[in-house]
Amino acid sequence: MRLRLAALAALVAVCAVAFPAHAAAPLTLDDAFRRVADTHPDLRLFGTRRDALEAGLDRASLRPALVAGASIENAFGTGEASGLDGAEITLSLASVLERGGKLDARRTLAQRRIDALAVEREAQRLDLLAEVARRYLAIVAAQRQGAIARLDIGQRRRTVAAARRRHEAGASPESVVLTAQAALARAELDLARAGQREAAARQHLAALWGERAPTFEVAGGDPLALPEVAGFAVLADWLARTPELAQFVGEARIREARLQLARSQATPDLDWQVGVRRLQGSDDVGLVGSVSIPLGSAGRAQPGIHAARAELAGLEIEREAKGLSLYSTLAEAHGRYRVAQVEVEQLARDVLPRLAEAEAAARKAYRAGAASYLEWATLQADRTAARRQQLEAALDAQRALIEIQRLTGQAFVAGAAPQTEQGATP
Repeated sequence: MRLRLAALAALVAVCAVAFPAHAAAPLTLDDAFRRVADTHPDLRLFGTRRDALEAGLDRASLRPALVAGASIENAFGTGEASGLDGAEITLSLASVLERGGKLDARRTLAQRRIDALAVEREAQRLDLLAEVARRYLAIVAAQRQGAIARLDIGQRRRTVAAARRRHEAGASPESVVLTAQAALARAELDLARAGQREAAARQHLAALWGERAPTFEVAGGDPLALPEVAGFAVLADWLARTPELAQFVGEARIREARLQLARSQATPDLDWQVGVRRLQGSDDVGLVGSVSIPLGSAGRAQPGIHAARAELAGLEIEREAKGLSLYSTLAEAHGRYRVAQVEVEQLARDVLPRLAEAEAAARKAYRAGAASYLEWATLQADRTAARRQQLEAALDAQRALIEIQRLTGQAFVAGAAPQTEQGATP
């Protein structure tokens, strides 16, 4: 369990290095994990469920109760049996002698339910922590989108200034200035939209631990820093140890215990009773006793045994279906990660540096009167679009990485420096 906690604590760990903190104590991903683990009702509920199951174990461990009784005969009749003069009183003690291992079967079933609860809680905890990572990543994504918008605003402001100078010099019409100002306004709109996304994502994250008016800032990170992950064959091997499949082991033990309990019903129990009877006529005391056993218990137990066997056999099919589903999910997430990783790397290595050079050349050419505003503005837009494309690919990779780590319970550490655009400062 510690290994899984460490693994989930590393979900999107690559998103914890780059963004500067805006508050004195920014919220880290580990902080968010701890808050959810300590306060989320879905996890707290397991405590009460365990208490109920432990009470069930105590109840299953009880033996059949002893029943004390008293009976009176030959009383309040007619003749010699009138009143209490001829009454005979019997005091008795009765119970049931359980046979066939019913007590052990009940206790085993109750204990198996308690054992399975721990695995179920672990699976629920991993799902919640993965959701924390996704919501934290949404805040980081909004921050990076805002950073791209600020870079775009810087570019557009320089364009507006250059267009205004050319217009004042009579080298270009006023429409060029207005177009540049409109492009600047759109970039400012993108920045405002990113700010609203960040606020909404922060509220969404805080909702996981019940905070209604969050004021925290997140530590942030660089989503472009993508670690190397193991090959798919290795991941598929790790998948066999995921809590989602481990739950089937616990459920199999529960159903085996149910089968054993059903089998124990084939052995009939003995009802016994002993007592003391006072004989009114002679004023003597005698012992009384009885034993009874139901007939046909083996036949009546067969439907329950067949049902328990069918449930146990069906569980293996359920596990196989779940395994195929998880395998398919892992394959899809691994493929998405690899595709996005290649896209991020090639954009950083080949596309963005060339666009930066082209935009710088167009800027110089425009100022020298050798290029039109449209050529320069188009390159600026292409550069911003490439940055956004790289960010979206990186975010898709991070989401796929979260899913891989949730399924396998393994953490990945970045083995190389973050991929960033060379010469990004316009």
